[in-house]
Amino acid sequence: MPVVTFDYNDFISLLGHKISKNELIKRLPMIGADLDKVEDDEISIEFFPDRPDLASVEGIARASRAFFEFETGLKKYNTKKSDIIINVDSSVKKVRPFVVTALVKNVIMTDELISSLMELQEKLHGGIGRNRKKVAIGVHNYEPVKPPFTYKAVDPDSIEFVPLNKVESMTLSEILERHEKGVDYAHILEGFDKHPLIVDANNNVLSYPPIINGSLTEVTPFTTDLFIDVTGTDKKAINYVINIVTTSLVERGGQIYTTTVSDNGKSFISPDLTPDKRSFSVDYVNKILGTKLNGKDVALCLKKMGYNAVTSKSKVNVEIPAWRADILHDIDLAEDVAVGFGFDKFEIEFPKALTFGKTLSSYNLYRSLRNIMIGLGFNEVTTFTISNELDEFKKMSLDIADRVRIENPIGEDYSCLRVGLIPSLLKILNENRHHPLPQQIFELGIVVNNNYKNQYNLAFVRIDAKANFTECKSLVDAILRDSGTKFNIDSNKHPAFVKGRCASIIGKNKEIGLFGELHPKTISNFHLEYPIIAFEVKADMLYQ
Repeated sequence: MPVVTFDYNDFISLLGHKISKNELIKRLPMIGADLDKVEDDEISIEFFPDRPDLASVEGIARASRAFFEFETGLKKYNTKKSDIIINVDSSVKKVRPFVVTALVKNVIMTDELISSLMELQEKLHGGIGRNRKKVAIGVHNYEPVKPPFTYKAVDPDSIEFVPLNKVESMTLSEILERHEKGVDYAHILEGFDKHPLIVDANNNVLSYPPIINGSLTEVTPFTTDLFIDVTGTDKKAINYVINIVTTSLVERGGQIYTTTVSDNGKSFISPDLTPDKRSFSVDYVNKILGTKLNGKDVALCLKKMGYNAVTSKSKVNVEIPAWRADILHDIDLAEDVAVGFGFDKFEIEFPKALTFGKTLSSYNLYRSLRNIMIGLGFNEVTTFTISNELDEFKKMSLDIADRVRIENPIGEDYSCLRVGLIPSLLKILNENRHHPLPQQIFELGIVVNNNYKNQYNLAFVRIDAKANFTECKSLVDAILRDSGTKFNIDSNKHPAFVKGRCASIIGKNKEIGLFGELHPKTISNFHLEYPIIAFEVKADMLYQ
């Protein structure tokens, strides 16, 4: 989760109200955060990734004014209109179709602002931006460029410019091959014959999104006017991001000037800070939270969370800030009512009825399997059930198959539910490359099967210079023997394993698992260097 580090005195300056450091440390986590560490006046707070508006000290100060009841309700930012136009060319639609821009004037580039802005960009790129694939931000010195701007797609060998942190001119293709950022993010533009570019009226390059800005618009300590572009593949996401960035700069004393985006004959103003409006039931809130709040109470709680809220009969009409990307459903508003109400105010209730329980038969099975694995010298690990297509399929040399996808993932590493345990275990080995060999770990955990149902699997991996199929088979024999499973062994041609050194486990005429030596390609895909044996079986099919 993102950790925001800030100086207490800088925070108080942004807050505009006095609050002691001890009181701040005590009350700030109640907004929905964990205190990471405090070192003198430096405070680190860990926020949930669903609140990108809190990814900077400016956003935290804004939320704190309302939560601490210094300035409740929706924060309003005055904007002025500029004559800046950015024209969106149809050529970019197949590559990176959306762009929004803004101009923020009268910015004083203090050390605190520069540090906070860089940290905010990084967190937005990694979270809502999906590592720049979904959203990328460009911050420019406005002085050396001239509008109108054009957002278009060009042949990567047809245009060259001097990118940030370089002194030589490069084509777009050369940037992808030789520039550090180009190497890191070239995969985003892989497969496209044309690449996106933002140029000014004199054809000067401002940005090569999502890779790098041009050195012409490099921000310096003397920059006062910032031009901001946000490009991406999701229209809502780029609007949330530009709202978060621009309003954060206003918290530092800047002034937002709106721009006009002309796209396919239609124009709109950017940024658009118009709040979203929604109405929801007070009864719904009380049902979810187990409270007995009236409409006025609910409205007050929401005002403490930075909303405008007005009671109308049994409903509350809410104005949602334009930077709150996390409000997707009424349940999100109910959660903020709970935060505004105060988690410390919820009464603890003990169960009103006593019951006697016993362990499930499946639990006894799993406990027995854990004992068997520990007896064989394996260490147990627990890994995330949420994974991604790259680890689950591509690194295992498998075609992407049916899987449960995450509709709004917090990052590209968490895009689907896992279909097997072996990739998760290989990632653990990768994290422990600096430790001596051999290493052998196992997991008894949940995967999602082909019928989209949860299923418990048992898996192990062992990495060692002398790991081989014979050793793997003896371990599997011991596991199945000690679990009392009747089984047969048959050959298997799994692409993640070495051909001829992979076998299926057959129980009741059905394949219930597999084991063998992992293919060198699979090993290198997980950035490992030594032979690995692996085993995975459906746990509930044992003891049959």
